[in-house]
Amino acid sequence: MKEHASAAARFRNAPSLAIVVPCYNEEEILLDSCAELIRQLQRLIRIGKATADSKIYLVDDGSRDNTWELMREIADREDSIVAVKLSRNRGHQNALHAGLSQTIEEAVVSIDADLQDGAENIETMLDHYLQGSDVVYGVRSERHTDTFFKRFTAEGYYKVMHKLGVDLVFNHADFRLLSRRALNALLQYPEANLFLRGMVRQLGFRSSQVEYRRLSRAAGESKYPLRRMLSLAWSGITAFSSAPLRAITLLGLAASAFSFIVIVWVLATRLFTANAVPGWASILLPLLFIGSVQLLCLGVIGEYIAKLFEEVKQRPRYHIDTVLGVEKSGAIKQKKVAATVD
Repeated sequence: MKEHASAAARFRNAPSLAIVVPCYNEEEILLDSCAELIRQLQRLIRIGKATADSKIYLVDDGSRDNTWELMREIADREDSIVAVKLSRNRGHQNALHAGLSQTIEEAVVSIDADLQDGAENIETMLDHYLQGSDVVYGVRSERHTDTFFKRFTAEGYYKVMHKLGVDLVFNHADFRLLSRRALNALLQYPEANLFLRGMVRQLGFRSSQVEYRRLSRAAGESKYPLRRMLSLAWSGITAFSSAPLRAITLLGLAASAFSFIVIVWVLATRLFTANAVPGWASILLPLLFIGSVQLLCLGVIGEYIAKLFEEVKQRPRYHIDTVLGVEKSGAIKQKKVAATVD
């Protein structure tokens, strides 16, 4: 009886659902993406897997095109749309965090505006949620839409992160579902340098995975070029692993050993052969080697010091300029938020 009662307790009723969509210069695809999300949301409501007060949160991350104007038009036309505008561009992770912080629903799904992750997979995520999962990770079963270079570097990155001791879900980006208690726990994390896919793994609530095939982008271009991918990768490493700092110690030991070998070679050449050129080897080789090692070590240490510098200032991650949408209470349709979000 106790086992049956425990199993039944893990199942939930249909939740109010929030779909959070960070957007940056997405005017080419936004209307089509919103139409698809609205269609999927209405279907989930119709089949009883989400309640009628579910919402779609569009977050404008300081776009330079007409993304915000389109958001305003959609929010005025569709009661299920909430449009959030940041005061300036703060990056994908901050825009996603801003959208998550605005939600009040019981289950919250984050998905990119290009919908390459497939909005139809939200239903499967909800099935896992209804069965008791607080975190549901969307995991790519294959990356056939990526170039060879992107596929090779992305999968290599996950493997490197695993070797460095960082707990990540392989081939999972930011397509996930969070229950309200999981999201409330995530919003308590105070760090300024956000790496959400690593932070979510720290929550420890019951989780599951949904595999899917990533679709091709319908229009526009990726907002994650190589430069941003490398920046995000390095942020993840420095935010969740101290292995580079430990590697400095090993590198110092290796440099010392190499220098000792060079010293032995220089002495042997000087004492037992007539080929030695006075001064060049004993000065130049150790100088170049030790100097390059020192610069590398200072660079790695500097990255960690820079992260500490950003954290101790405790500046706000972002400022929310405007929120447009229908309030669940029915009291207000439009509001402007001037307060800072910490």
